[in-house]
Amino acid sequence: MVVGALSTVALVVAALLLAGCGSSGGDYTVRAIFDDAANIIPGETVKIGGVKVGTVGSVTPTPQQKAAVELNITAAGFQDFRADASCTIEPEALIGEKFVNCLPTQPRAEGAPLPPPLHQVPSGQEGEGQYLLPVTNTSSPVDVDLLGDINRLPVRQRFTIILNELGAGLAGRGSDLNAVIRRANPALRELDKVVGILAGQNKLLAKLAVDSNQALAPIPAVKEKISNFIVGQDTVSRATANQRGALKQNLADFPAFLAQLGPAMERYGRLAEQTTPAFTDLKAAAPGINQTFTQLPAFQKSSTTFFTSLGKTAKLSGPALAALQPFLARVKTLGNVAKPFSVSLAELFTSLRNTGGLERLMDFIFLGAGSTNGYDALGHFLRAELVANACLTYALTPVSGCSAKLFSTSGSSLSASASKAGTTGLVMQRTLAVLKGATPAQAIAKYPGSISSAEALAGTGVGATGEGAAGAQPVGGSSSGTTYYTPSPESSGTSGMLLNYLLGN
Repeated sequence: MVVGALSTVALVVAALLLAGCGSSGGDYTVRAIFDDAANIIPGETVKIGGVKVGTVGSVTPTPQQKAAVELNITAAGFQDFRADASCTIEPEALIGEKFVNCLPTQPRAEGAPLPPPLHQVPSGQEGEGQYLLPVTNTSSPVDVDLLGDINRLPVRQRFTIILNELGAGLAGRGSDLNAVIRRANPALRELDKVVGILAGQNKLLAKLAVDSNQALAPIPAVKEKISNFIVGQDTVSRATANQRGALKQNLADFPAFLAQLGPAMERYGRLAEQTTPAFTDLKAAAPGINQTFTQLPAFQKSSTTFFTSLGKTAKLSGPALAALQPFLARVKTLGNVAKPFSVSLAELFTSLRNTGGLERLMDFIFLGAGSTNGYDALGHFLRAELVANACLTYALTPVSGCSAKLFSTSGSSLSASASKAGTTGLVMQRTLAVLKGATPAQAIAKYPGSISSAEALAGTGVGATGEGAAGAQPVGGSSSGTTYYTPSPESSGTSGMLLNYLLGN
């Protein structure tokens, strides 16, 4: 009965699964091949799990001496027969009416893949377009009334004749007869499947027997404990029976408890997932924490000594700190007064930092120093000199003790052309002409004459002939960075000395 109930449940589950994945309706015909289709006629019912899903169409013989039965499946949820489908012709009533009981696919574990669908009959063959169910997946059992008719005299005589002829007809076809008998009796077919499954699990069954023997071997040694357990279980059962009212209430409250337990366990699960990294880190830090607590007593002793000394120090420094209060008030006043100056100073330094003012100041100092100093083969020399005396101030009337003039015209060293030019020397005249755009040759032609040694020294700061400037070399060679100007052949030494002077040589 249990097996029958389980089979019924499996059929219903399969039917529901097929109802969810079947086609949307229309023509769906299964061409089922049977060994024998006696008493099955067109219009009979096709059922799945006891529910009508279609009707029987035509019944025709095949060239292989089988019966081809067309099953027209009209229920939309069952139009999806798979390769493991099966159909059986079964009696509908005692009067000999038949129906076809089918199973579109065999029950299987949830999530297991479905077998492929049935193949369609190719075009040009009988039953083209129909879904072919082979004879290996069908059965047509012998009815009970036919077995009872064997005992009747005419039937018995004909059955004897059939058996005599059957022996001759089935000679050498034992395998075919075996297959027919198995298909004729579904119980034998199912038994064959069960035996096949057991044969595939023979090693597991053998291991189960060995493990069972090992598990049951210690039982005789503890049989007294087992008997005591059974006696104790009886006592517990009696006590439970005495409290059956409370137990009934517990069982009645158990579903509500489970309903609340589920969300609580989900929250505990999420809590466990979130706290796992923290506990993992805590495990890694556990040795350090243990060491901390181990050294805590010694730290406590040291802390006691420290706080004792701190108390003594506080007694001594308390009056001094109290005496600082007026000073702190004055410092506060100073801070309030100095705040605007500090803000302005901060803005100044910020501006200097952002605009590069410090760098420009250093550039000014460096370049200013370089502009007032020169360097030649003899060493460093000053281009400018600060003189502080009574002759620095410009005066319209002569000042006592000061007879200096901007350009001296006295002395025998000046040439006649310089005397004609007034107070401006010949070197200065030529220099001013070059600065105004004239070439050195033009400046010499405009201001002819020769330059004395004194005037050359006064105008250039070098030797009277200019050779010191022309032949000077920087200390360290030509790679020391000092730039020299070499005049062209048509230019005079005056312009070369002028440019060397301006370039700092």
